Amino acid sequence: MHRSLYKAMGYSDHDLEGPMIGIANSWNRVVPGHYNLNQVSEYVQQGIRQAGGTPVEFGVIAACDGIAQGHEGMHYILPTRDLIANDIELMVQAHRLDAVVLLGSCDKIVPAMLMAAARLDLPAIMVVGGPMEGGCRFDGRSSDITSVMEGLGMLKTGKIDEAAHVALENCAGPTCGSCSFLGTANTMCCVAEAMGISLPGSATIPATYAERLRVAQASGRQIVELVKTGVTARQMINQKGIENGIRLSTAIGGSTNVALHIPAIGYEADCEITMDLFEELCRSTPHIAKMNPAAAPNVPDFHQAGGVSAVMKELLPILHGDAQTVTGKTVAENVSNVAAPKRTIIKTIEDPWHKEGGLAVLKGNLAPHTAVTKPAAIQPDMHMFTGKAHCFNSEEAANEAILAGSVTAGEVVVIRYEGPKGGPGMREMYKAMKLLYGRGLALKTALVTDGRFSGTNNGCFVGHISPEAAEGGPLAIVEDGDEITIDIANRKLHIHLSDADIQNRLTKWKRPAAKFKSGYLALYSRLAESADKGAIIRHKLE
Repeated sequence: MHRSLYKAMGYSDHDLEGPMIGIANSWNRVVPGHYNLNQVSEYVQQGIRQAGGTPVEFGVIAACDGIAQGHEGMHYILPTRDLIANDIELMVQAHRLDAVVLLGSCDKIVPAMLMAAARLDLPAIMVVGGPMEGGCRFDGRSSDITSVMEGLGMLKTGKIDEAAHVALENCAGPTCGSCSFLGTANTMCCVAEAMGISLPGSATIPATYAERLRVAQASGRQIVELVKTGVTARQMINQKGIENGIRLSTAIGGSTNVALHIPAIGYEADCEITMDLFEELCRSTPHIAKMNPAAAPNVPDFHQAGGVSAVMKELLPILHGDAQTVTGKTVAENVSNVAAPKRTIIKTIEDPWHKEGGLAVLKGNLAPHTAVTKPAAIQPDMHMFTGKAHCFNSEEAANEAILAGSVTAGEVVVIRYEGPKGGPGMREMYKAMKLLYGRGLALKTALVTDGRFSGTNNGCFVGHISPEAAEGGPLAIVEDGDEITIDIANRKLHIHLSDADIQNRLTKWKRPAAKFKSGYLALYSRLAESADKGAIIRHKLE
């Protein structure tokens, strides 16, 4: 019967002789980072057939963080991560496929696919769609999609006119692909390569390059080889591979969202990835590659400079060089012949951009568990900031106040009830940060939140505050005028109140009503763990 069902779709006896290779394809016409994945899939299928396998493609949802920014849609973005992982698990297991190729590019899709691969522990390989090219010149550098929001702030203050803003809108995203800066999308693509679950050199090939298609074809051939040799996902996605991924992400100044996604991947791989371990690896890894938002070069420029492989070669003394990869070789073997990179973007481990990594984990009486920030995207003179709190109970309220000019220099903007449970869905505070930038306040204010940030944000910001406000964390009781200190060097986030004052306020605090009474978000708000646990939905029997 099974063979007959396949034959009903045109599969032949020859097709059914080889291994059945699933292709989890998140192509759609909503997300620019996924717009080219149907063509990428064609070349993956070619490679599978060349190696004697049979491709079996199925669709996977994918949502665009950019289109969801700044409105209710962002509530739904992080929750898609677990749905995608579940979807892939169910499709592969229900049809007893021999292996899976994962096609994705963007923020929640890549980590979700890595979570699924670790959970299934079958032969798996990640193939990404590649970054888009940088856009027209704007504000002294190549523009990107987020420049449009910065331009809105400039428009509101009269720095540019409406015609200039429309022109920017037309040229900021010149090609399909994941956004050209080092946001969560490209960070997680680079992490996948560093973990060894993608082919070396593949993470940063721009979406429109012919090389992107050749790598897709090679990945198709390699997945069949993994089936033949019995190499499964957890031989790459394990403690060594994940630690290599963390070191790579902080060495390139990657998105703060890796602190959310890597623990979730670790959970699926039965690895203990704590925020203490994350901080230890970030502290002991130099920041050696610098790009947008920390510098002018975009990810395609990073690719031309040598990309992930060049950084891995520089980091080799502190990596697990014996970690296995989908090539059948170790990390050390893969990078042995990599040429020295261009030093304009990638420095050496002895002469880095910064002695410590681009990410940092903070603690303190405002974040008793943890909070996360990105020193690589913060001006050094902003690494210590003290200001008076200006509190908002939603992203929308904060954005309205910033646009209206109610936020002033020296303030710490507090945005709460935006965590995994309280949001629900832990929305990105991207728009608030971009509006502050556009109004000339990026270097004069700070922002703290139990929500999260886009990888393109800069200024002074701290997110992922745990416990979140909706769980009764201290963020819930901050009042306008309270002094807050962000001390990145000493990894502290402190509100200038005594423990007794905090406890007294907490006894009077009342949990707000749930924002969603039905639907998936109502379920997610009940099940999601805190940000320091990766906002996971636990499914294992303890």
